[in-house]
Amino acid sequence: MVPRLKEIYRQEVVPALIKEFGYHNTMEVPRLVKIAVNIGLGEALQNPKALDSAAGDISAVTGQKPVITRAKRSIANFKVRQGNPIGLMVTVRGDRMWELLDRMVNAALPRIRDFQGISNKGFDGRGNCSLGIREQLIFPEIEYDKIDRIRGLQVTLVTTARNDEEGKRLLQLLGMPFSRN
Repeated sequence: MVPRLKEIYRQEVVPALIKEFGYHNTMEVPRLVKIAVNIGLGEALQNPKALDSAAGDISAVTGQKPVITRAKRSIANFKVRQGNPIGLMVTVRGDRMWELLDRMVNAALPRIRDFQGISNKGFDGRGNCSLGIREQLIFPEIEYDKIDRIRGLQVTLVTTARNDEEGKRLLQLLGMPFSRN
C-alpha cells in the first residue's frame, strides 16, 4: 500500500510545482529524499541507561533502530573522551519516511503548546529544512508514563531542491506549517 502523503505528492504536489516553477521535466521537480532524526545525549556519560531509553523513544517514533554516535575528539571541559557515546541518530527513507512526515505534520506538530509554525530560519540555502523539537512527548507513539526524562530531538528534512524557495514550497504543499515571519 502506498503511503497517503506519497500519493498526494505524486497527484497534487508535482503538477503544482511544475506549474509554479516552470520545470520542463517531472524529474526536475524537487522531492523529499530522507528524514534524519538526531538526539544529543550529553547525560549518557554519567547515566548509561539514558542511551537505552532514548533509543526506545526514537525507534518508537521512526520504526527503525538508531545508531549510536560517538565523540570524535576528547574535550576536557565537558569531560568527554574520544569514542564516548554522546547521541543517537536515525535516517529514514522510502515509505517509512513518508509515513513519519505524515504523522509529524498531522499528529505531532499540532500537539506543541503555543505552536506558531516552523521557523523560516531552519533552511540551509540548498532547500533542506532542520527543526528542533523540545520534547519527544508530542509524538503519539511515545507513552507518557514510560519516559524517564524529557529529551529534545532534531529533525532534518533533506530534499533535492536547488534553493530554499523551492524546498519551502515543496514542504508547504506537503502540509508543513510555516510561520508567517
